[in-house]
Amino acid sequence: MINSLLRLRAEEADDLAVISSCLQDAIARIGDMSYNARQRRFALVLTRFRWELVDELGSEGGVRVRCGMHFDDVLRVQAQGIDMADQTGLLPLLAVTCEDADYGVAIKLEFAGGGTLRLEAEAVSCRMGDIDQGWPTPSRPDHNIEP
Repeated sequence: MINSLLRLRAEEADDLAVISSCLQDAIARIGDMSYNARQRRFALVLTRFRWELVDELGSEGGVRVRCGMHFDDVLRVQAQGIDMADQTGLLPLLAVTCEDADYGVAIKLEFAGGGTLRLEAEAVSCRMGDIDQGWPTPSRPDHNIEP
């Protein structure tokens, strides 16, 4: 199970919520993001924590893996609270959300620290897949939330 690669696609908001839960606490580097207006595709590479393996691995540590994600039918990308010129800047991803808009849907990638990428798209069309087998990490993300 640990060596299995995750591959997901989203074609509606509920599907995107599943992808969001898999990407919680993923880390994106600004230099690993790009928007191709001609192809109407926004793509990025992230390092995600493999939450789906937590029960298998016990109470400590975990696995991180590189994954790629792209959105198709994207009309425009807007950054708010993110210095896109800082190509080495790291952004911890909190959530991927979606809401209806006049032109189709507004997809938001919300990062820690208040930064947001807003993708204006005709429809939800997202693919996400692990790129490598990953590596062990001695710590797992902790949000210090009391039960």
